[in-house]
Amino acid sequence: MKRLLLFSLLLAWSAAALAQSSQVATPSSPAVTSNGPVTLDYNAKPAQPSNPVEANLAKAVRHQLLLLPYYSLFDDLEYSVQGRTVTLSGAVTNFHSQTAKDAERAVKRIEGVDQVVNNIRVLPPNLADEQVRLRMYRALSRSGGLSQYLWQQAPAIRILVDNQRVTLKGYVNSEGDKNLANIAAYEVRDVFQVTNDLQVVK
Repeated sequence: MKRLLLFSLLLAWSAAALAQSSQVATPSSPAVTSNGPVTLDYNAKPAQPSNPVEANLAKAVRHQLLLLPYYSLFDDLEYSVQGRTVTLSGAVTNFHSQTAKDAERAVKRIEGVDQVVNNIRVLPPNLADEQVRLRMYRALSRSGGLSQYLWQQAPAIRILVDNQRVTLKGYVNSEGDKNLANIAAYEVRDVFQVTNDLQVVK
């Protein structure tokens, strides 16, 4: 019964995000690079691309991935563009396993993309991880002004949980917010490890 309740809460959260996603204005573009993966988030720091063809492809890839209906703050999609090859990486929860396939299909439809390498991991189902996700979300949303980064339709912070090990990905506006997220995350029970990969947008 407890597992069913947690599953229902996560599905309800995803449904709410889907319902609101169509109302979101297109956010600013993240840094574009051909040398490594770029985390797909709404508030990334823009950069001047060195290759216009790759920059245009990266913009199209980002647009398609943001349209995926079940991409939640418990998932993290990343991408890199080299020539006309797009590499997808990151991780999605078992509840959103279809997102990995949908992402590949969406990117393959982009004009100019010749090949898609899909390295997106689907995290295995784990009741303890489901509980940690919910506790981590509550802890962050109740800490200072961090709730502004957890809007369902445009989360700037993403919470990845794998075997009770937490990784925080995404972007915040200050070092203070990054440190606050770190403190809040370490106070969540049943967490074995916290990795804070949040980037500060300046």
